[in-house]
Amino acid sequence: MKKIRSNIVYKGDCLKRLSNEHKFPARSIDLIMTSPPYSDQRKNTYGGVKSEQYVEWFMPIADQLFRVLKSNGSLILNIKENVKNGQRQTYVLELILEMKKHGWLWVEEYCWYKKNSFPGKWNNRFRDSWERCLHFTKSKKFKMYQDTVKVPIGDWSKSRFKSLSEKDFERSISITDSNFGRKVSNWLNKRKVYPHNVLVFEKEHYNNTNVLHFPTACNNKNHSAAYPLELPFWFIKLFSKKGDIVLDPFIGSGTTAVAATLLDREYIGIEMLEEYVELSRRNLKSLRR
Repeated sequence: MKKIRSNIVYKGDCLKRLSNEHKFPARSIDLIMTSPPYSDQRKNTYGGVKSEQYVEWFMPIADQLFRVLKSNGSLILNIKENVKNGQRQTYVLELILEMKKHGWLWVEEYCWYKKNSFPGKWNNRFRDSWERCLHFTKSKKFKMYQDTVKVPIGDWSKSRFKSLSEKDFERSISITDSNFGRKVSNWLNKRKVYPHNVLVFEKEHYNNTNVLHFPTACNNKNHSAAYPLELPFWFIKLFSKKGDIVLDPFIGSGTTAVAATLLDREYIGIEMLEEYVELSRRNLKSLRR
C-alpha cells in the first residue's frame, strides 16, 4: 500500500480533497476525529447548511471517509442538533440512519458534558450542556485501547476502600498530575486554558463511562466553534496507537492535529478557509518551540 503523506494541513473542500485517490488511498487512515459545521450555524464563516439538506450534503463526505478508513479504524463525529422554531431538528438522527444504509456501523454514542456551557434562558427548554460524539466503524472488530484512558491508583487504595462514601468515588484531576499532563499543560497555559476532568474510579483504576466531563474551549476567540483539546486527546488515546494517522476533514483551528502531535500520532487536516489553515499551522508550529 502506498504511504499517505501526513503531518500536513490541506486547504480546500474536504470532499474534493478526499476524492483524490492518489493523495488519499483507500484504507489509509487509522482514526477520523472531527466536528463538521452544524446545521444553520456558522453562516458567516462556512455559509451554513440547512437542516433539510444536511444529510444530502454530508453523505458524499461520509462515503469518502468510509473509503479511506482502515477496516479496524473508527470515526468519531462530534455533532448536535440545533433548535429551530422552538423544536429540535432531526437531521442528526436522519444522518445516522443514512450512514448505516451506506455500510457504517453505529457502535456507540458518547455524551460530552460541557460543564461551563454558555448560559441562556428559554421559555421551553434549559441550557444546552451536552453534545453528541457518535462512534462509527466499518467492522465489529475495531482497535480500542481501553487501558490508555484509565488512571492507576496506588497501594493506598487497599486500606482506604474499606470505608468509602459515594463522594469518595469522585476526584477532580488536573492534567498537570502526570508527566504527559505537564507537557500538555505547558502548551495550554500559554493560551490561558486550565482544563480538568472529573473521573470515577474503581479499586485498581479510574472507571471511565461514555459520559465525558470536559469544559468547552476557553481560547476560541479566533475560531467560532473550537472544541477543547481534552476531547480529541481522549478519543485518540482510546482508538489509536503511536504512529497511527489521525484525520480531521474539518480541522478548524487545528485542535485535533495538536492532540495527535502531543500523543505521537501523525495527522492530516483539511480546512476550506485560509485564515483557519494558517491558524492551524501556527498552533502546530508553537509545539516545536
